[in-house]
Amino acid sequence: MKEITIGQYYPVDSFVHSLDPRTKIVATILIIAFTFVCKTFAGLLISALFVFLVAFIGKIPFNKLLSSLKAIYFILIFTFLLNMLFIKQGNEIFSFGIISITTGGIIRAAYMAFRLMQLIVTAGLLTLTTSPIQLTDGLEKLFSPLKIIGFPAHEIAMMMSIALRFIPILTEETDKIIKAQSARGAVFDEGSLFKRARAIVALIVPLLASAFHRALELAGAMEARCYHGGEGRTRLKVLKMQKKDAVAFIAVLLFCGVILVDNLLVSKIFPFLVG
Repeated sequence: MKEITIGQYYPVDSFVHSLDPRTKIVATILIIAFTFVCKTFAGLLISALFVFLVAFIGKIPFNKLLSSLKAIYFILIFTFLLNMLFIKQGNEIFSFGIISITTGGIIRAAYMAFRLMQLIVTAGLLTLTTSPIQLTDGLEKLFSPLKIIGFPAHEIAMMMSIALRFIPILTEETDKIIKAQSARGAVFDEGSLFKRARAIVALIVPLLASAFHRALELAGAMEARCYHGGEGRTRLKVLKMQKKDAVAFIAVLLFCGVILVDNLLVSKIFPFLVG
């Protein structure tokens, strides 16, 4: 079964792990946002190098950081083919009937696939360096100003944290169900598309039943511990910004500045580098 790192926490003692979760959440949002606005391959390469540098400082093994890409290889291939076949720019290098492949289509396809990979790796880095409890506290603090308009900050943060935590659990459960159904003679990767769709029903039904069962167990456990939302709750560890958080913010802002300069200058001076 393909490993999914989003939702998993990699516990080590590092500078990145010790940062305030609010710092890491805002930094991740900024990196993803500026990855979206990158206009050149040079900008995407800078973004990738920055993320890998953060992973190196955070003592995250590169193979673990990249392992989440295995779960989206189909989406990557589909995105690449879709852009390659439907973008008609540049010189034509292959043509067969209605199918036409151009240099511009290949460049755009590679650009979009690489950007999608970058987004997945960046999101995975956040959860690898931030525990679910820290992530919940950080999200709640960031949402807390919205409480004045009745926004349920604690509840939303709790739901998002639980959803992330359940990703690897449901992945393991899916693996167990596939093995159990295969032992009973079910085939998921052979036959026509209709037969494969029918076979997936044997996977979806028990997976949904297991998910609902786990949700009921979690709800019962929270009620048994007298959980009634965030009203009046205290924290064992109160979040507090430190100097290292300021250093991290400055580093991320410098990264954003480099991306802006790349968009403004490189795309004009070297237009062939634009994705």
